[in-house]
Amino acid sequence: MRARFLTVAALSCALAAAEPRLFFSKSFPGSSPAYVAITVEPDGAGEYKEAPDDASPLKFQLSSAVTAEMFALAEKLDHFKRPLESPLKVAQMGMKTFRFEDGAARTEVTFNFSEDPDARTLTDCFERISETGQNYWFLERTVKYDKLGVQKALLQFEAAMDRKRVVFPQLFLPMLDRVAKNDSYLNMARSRAANLADSIRSAK
Repeated sequence: MRARFLTVAALSCALAAAEPRLFFSKSFPGSSPAYVAITVEPDGAGEYKEAPDDASPLKFQLSSAVTAEMFALAEKLDHFKRPLESPLKVAQMGMKTFRFEDGAARTEVTFNFSEDPDARTLTDCFERISETGQNYWFLERTVKYDKLGVQKALLQFEAAMDRKRVVFPQLFLPMLDRVAKNDSYLNMARSRAANLADSIRSAK
């Protein structure tokens, strides 16, 4: 019985390991951040990094709708088995890599600019994740180390929310609650944090 249990457990682990995954990276020296890498699992779980060797990536959870859209776009792009680079001469916009990982099989494509509408849509999906991650780290730093700067960080986050550039707002709730309930922050920052938290909760 024990041997059978171990066999089933091993099979389950193998199946889990074979789950497909989307990977995106963007390298743009001179920009801030100069590098980002994002992975998205079929269940919407993901990681955001700002360095290849980032030991503390930001872990996030996408909605099922966003996740399904991203995997559907990858399928429409033949899981990145064909070139996406445009023949047009355009300015350097950062070298981007899409990769589809399915067990040991990996297919990827790198490009600076693509005219393919599906590639551009998928790029924007990843860019919105990147912008969300950048807003998260900026707010976290100011909440910890720059209490007078929290109002500015909250305004930046609110602007991103208004432009629909935040894809996992629930991750911000603990920080927003922390600011709203702590009188060591400016009153206007506390009020804005509380209003943002209420807006995120009401949108669930």
